Amino acid sequence: MILRRLNSLWVVPQLRIGVANSLVRQRHLVEIGRSISSDMSEFRQVFSKAKHIAIITGAGVSAESGVSTFRGVGGSWRMWKAQDLATPEAFSRNPSRVWEFYHYRRELALSKAPNAAHRAIAECEARLSRQGRYITVITQNGDELHQRAGSKHVLEIHGNLFKTRCVSCGDVASSHQSPICPALAETGDPDPHTLDSQVLTKVEEELNICDLCLVVGTSSIVYPAAMFGPQVASRGVPVAEFNTTATPFTNRFTFHFQGPCGTTLPPALARHETEVI
Repeated sequence: MILRRLNSLWVVPQLRIGVANSLVRQRHLVEIGRSISSDMSEFRQVFSKAKHIAIITGAGVSAESGVSTFRGVGGSWRMWKAQDLATPEAFSRNPSRVWEFYHYRRELALSKAPNAAHRAIAECEARLSRQGRYITVITQNGDELHQRAGSKHVLEIHGNLFKTRCVSCGDVASSHQSPICPALAETGDPDPHTLDSQVLTKVEEELNICDLCLVVGTSSIVYPAAMFGPQVASRGVPVAEFNTTATPFTNRFTFHFQGPCGTTLPPALARHETEVI
């Protein structure tokens, strides 16, 4: 089952991921001759015929709104790496520190606004829904900028900054408050990065039925999301990558549009001349 394989890729040590990346590079050598298009008119023809579009978004989309990325420059908070704080284990060790980290991230997200890429996706979803066509956003971001832009069908694979989960009963509730108190160690945590199997099941369903996939603002090095685009491409479905740089999987996609997502995505998702509504 694909879901089980993706989960294993997420939890394995860095060495295992390094081996996986090495295998990916070997596959690239075989596929290096593939023709990758940056022709927007060609993409627009494919887009005009698509009925069920999956849009995978990463930290690069939120970064264009001023939200710090999890990795690379700005990926640390104080003296700690962000990846070492956004885990259930980190919360067990020091709940106060994790709450403070999430308070910082929540306040930062609330101070930012959706950018042109967020708005283009939301506007396209609303427009296509009136035509009986569908867009599902599969995001690695938990800042709710997609929802604030107007997107309705959003799957958050890394959780949500504004949801808390009881550590005793597992109940999840939305909360835009940011309480920071050691006593919270026994009552709830800020839903740190975990992979929800139900969300991943829904993601897998979307990837299996989409007839066009966009990979937007992601480095394609964080699993399991890194495999979503290649998984769709393996079915022969067109995949378009929108990113500031090429990624380890660029050679496996049909299209690649380089540049800020807020610049490249709006014309890609704008109303096509064949659209009636």
